[in-house]
Order: sequence, then C-alpha cells, then structure tokens
Amino acid sequence: MATVSVGSPQATPAPGMPGDAGGSTTVLPPAPAAARKRRFGTRLELLILLGPALIVFVAFVIFPVALAAYYGFFSWSGFGAPVDFVGVRNYVTILTDPDFHEALGHNAFIVVMSLVLQGPIAIVLALLLNRKMRFQSLIRVLIFIPYVISEVVVGIGWSLMLQTNGAVNGLLERVGLGALTTDWLSDPGIAIWTLMLIITWKYIGFAVILFLAGLQGIPEELSEAAAIDGASYWQIQRHVVLPLMGPTIRIWAFLSVIGSLQLFDLVWIIWGQYVASTAGTSTMATYMVANGRNAGSFGYGSAVAVVMFVISLVVALLYQRFILRRDTAGALTGGKA
Repeated sequence: MATVSVGSPQATPAPGMPGDAGGSTTVLPPAPAAARKRRFGTRLELLILLGPALIVFVAFVIFPVALAAYYGFFSWSGFGAPVDFVGVRNYVTILTDPDFHEALGHNAFIVVMSLVLQGPIAIVLALLLNRKMRFQSLIRVLIFIPYVISEVVVGIGWSLMLQTNGAVNGLLERVGLGALTTDWLSDPGIAIWTLMLIITWKYIGFAVILFLAGLQGIPEELSEAAAIDGASYWQIQRHVVLPLMGPTIRIWAFLSVIGSLQLFDLVWIIWGQYVASTAGTSTMATYMVANGRNAGSFGYGSAVAVVMFVISLVVALLYQRFILRRDTAGALTGGKA
C-alpha cells in the first residue's frame, strides 16, 4: 500500500493509478499558508461588500441614536452645546407621565388592530386576485394606489371628508342615514377607529402585493395534487397554500408591527398636536414632537426618541427570537443555525 506522509507537497495518487497498490489514500490537510490566504480573501470580500452599507448604517442609525441618548441626559433647548446635565430625570419623567402611557396604549392598540384588520382582508384579496379573472391587473393597481399616495395627501383628503360638514356626513344624510352622522375626528370614542379605517385603507395594498408575491412562489403542482385527492378550493387554500405562505405572512406582520409603533405622519396631519391628545389618537411619535421640539425641550424629545427606539428594538428582537426563528434559521449557512 502506498503511503503519503502528511505535509508532502506531492498529490495523493488516485485509486487504480500507478503508485497505488491497495487503493487507499491519505487526505492531505490544506497548507497553513493557503488556508490563511483563503481566510484573508473571504474577509476582504466581506469587507468590500458590507463596508459601504455598514458605514451608512453606522452614520445614519447608530450615531444618531447614540447622540440622542447623550442629549437625553441634558435639559437642552436645541441651541448651543448642552450643559445642563439632569441625568436620568428625562427618562424618569417619560416613564411616569400618564400622557406617554396613553400614547403607548394607542400604539399597542394600533399594532393589534392592524394585524387583526389588515391581515385577513389582505389574505382574502390576495387569494382572489391570484385567480384568473377579468381586469385582474387593473384591480391590483387600484388596490395598491393608496399605498403609493403621499401621507400628506391622504391625511388632508381624509380630514376634509371626515369633518362635521364634510363629504362623509353629507353622503349619509343624502341616502337617509343622517342618524349615523357624527364627529369622526374629535369624538374620543370614534376617532381611534377612524384612524384604523384610514390606516387600513392606506396600507392594505402593500400587504396584498406582498402576499401575491408569496403566492407566486408556491408550486401549482401541490394545489393540483390536493384537487385530485378531492379537496375543495378553500380546503386547498387553508391546508396547502396558507401554511406555505407562513414566512411571507410573518414578515408582513413584523413590518406592520414596527410601522405601527412608529406611526406619526397621518396622526399629526389629520389631528395635529392638540386634537390628537384630546381625541385619543396620540402616539409615541406625536408625543415626542409635541413635548420635544414644539415645547423647546430637545433634550426631553431626544430621550423620548431613545425610549421609542428601545421599545421597537425589544419588540423586534422578541419577534425574531420566537416567531421568525424558524425562517431565519433556514436561511443560515456555514454553521449551526
């Protein structure tokens, strides 16, 4: 039997080749220099590919958050260098302020209701639009249009229609439903539901398009096989299609949760600084602007921004740990998931 000493620069003879008496070979470990060169090349490639994105992320995410955390320890009006150090007083005030608790509760309500309202409606629309029908492309465009319209346009348009003497109440009176007319924007018992109606109308198109993209990745052979076995259309959707859409649904839910926690523009445009708090539609972001920039207390506003960031980060980490874990584990390579 031919033997090859470890570290020999000669190649190991293949079985059946001259110099191989018994067909047994010894695998040579890679040379240390070659291994180091390969590792250096991999690191250099990662640096080249990730470097620009990492620089942008640090400059526009990490650095502003760190700067806001620093300003949050000062009572700062926004002019000059912060010198009035107050320690954690701003953070204690935030966590003990009933107005912030109310705004946080509104955000939590929006998170839950966005998932409850938008999810089922978007799934049903996506399943229907995934079938062959007339004007399919036109319907898809019409559903997606509200999502691409600017929040300013949406906010102003809905605020005009929902005023006491606006188009909605006028339409109800014309069709004989005058008893249903109400103050859609100022009534604390209705305003939050009005906000949910606007949010659902605005963002349902994004969910539908995302679900349609997920449906395109499901092989048709699975549905055909279930149909051959006698499953009805809705049984196929429930037991075959929806489970395979799980990763897409979970990603949409994650984006919806984070967006709901950071909701600002529609509330601020429609209700403004003062009506939002009295109507029961204030959010953490509107609280931050009202009590920070508009109150001339940029240190306090920075502290609110940090609290919002921490809440969003904790929710994102928990969501990834307990809900997205299966999806992210399947995407990992080169080691244990």
